[in-house]
Amino acid sequence: MLAFTFPGQGSQRPGMGRPWTEHDSWDLVEEASDVSGRDVGRLLLDADAEELKDTRNAQLTTFVSSLMVLDAVERFGVEPSFCAGHSLGEYTALTATGALGFDDGVRLVVERAEAMHEAGQSNPGTMSAILGLDDELVEVACRRADSDVWVANFNAPGQVVIAGSAEGVARAVEIAKELGAKKAISLPVSGAFHTPFMTPARERLRVAIGAAQPRDTEVPIVSNVDAIAHDHGDEWASLLSAQLSSPVRWKQCLLTIADLGVTGLAELGPGGVLTGMAKRTLEGVRTISVATPDELDKFIEWVNNAAPTGLQRHEGEHLFVVERLVVSPASGVFTPIATVQAGDRISIGQSLGSIGDTPVVSVFEGILQSFIAVEGERVTLRQPIAWLRTI
Repeated sequence: MLAFTFPGQGSQRPGMGRPWTEHDSWDLVEEASDVSGRDVGRLLLDADAEELKDTRNAQLTTFVSSLMVLDAVERFGVEPSFCAGHSLGEYTALTATGALGFDDGVRLVVERAEAMHEAGQSNPGTMSAILGLDDELVEVACRRADSDVWVANFNAPGQVVIAGSAEGVARAVEIAKELGAKKAISLPVSGAFHTPFMTPARERLRVAIGAAQPRDTEVPIVSNVDAIAHDHGDEWASLLSAQLSSPVRWKQCLLTIADLGVTGLAELGPGGVLTGMAKRTLEGVRTISVATPDELDKFIEWVNNAAPTGLQRHEGEHLFVVERLVVSPASGVFTPIATVQAGDRISIGQSLGSIGDTPVVSVFEGILQSFIAVEGERVTLRQPIAWLRTI
């Protein structure tokens, strides 16, 4: 089984959108700009590191970049069994699985970033990664600091992030080194995320989540808060609210993903940080990171190498020869035909639904395996809608 993971704030890089400008998935950037009222393209192409450090820019650009990679991957007909995202990446995972529509996801990320930025202005703080020390001893260091400092991320064995006031973090770093930490690295962020310093942002975020109304999903998402896989939309209001000021249990999320039987972990989005964490945490799970169009061929080969022996592949399309995608003929909101279900035999020219007034017609004959888009999801031109297995 395959899982997709999505990076959080801090993975953004200047110019990270440049490799995508000629790719069809760049359409998402224009849509995100329209929805957010921000020039996302300019941020992805021209913003420097200091501008991208701003929480409001870092979250929006990382979210859109990750969804561009996902869009490109989905065009190959590859689907995960589970998803997870680190902090902000959890919102990407919700959008990737259809729990949030694209427009709702953009609006929610913008609102979250604004709320966190304001909380950071009210309660200035910082974050630091502690390397080479057990989780329990990092927590001891925070308690012994006797100040406003807490564990913010359990990332991987020997890699824990603390956050709080500048004085509290500095004192906890000193104690952690006394307890045997090998190194401490200050992180380029503008607040003490996933700590009580973010509590002022929770009410504003709750209102935004309520407006977005997350939906149930076929692909479960492993939550940062409890490291449990969830597929019911009504559970995410409390989970996302709690995530804001409680630690990201990423190491535990990875262990849950492995316990669920996942054997391949693909990180989709800028950076590649999560892949390194997975390698430190899990044994026997294949990993890969995809951040640019040039890495898509490598990804498909990685997927092919895990395919059952003897399964033929179509090298020209990079698709298994027995699989075919039905893609969107337009941009807009997808409405499936209620009577068309997984397992149905689909004929050439048969309609599976509509994008506004435009019918979504299959140009292949085959057995419908599943819908990739969900009812009410806003899709872009040529975005995968459903996949068939040929007869």
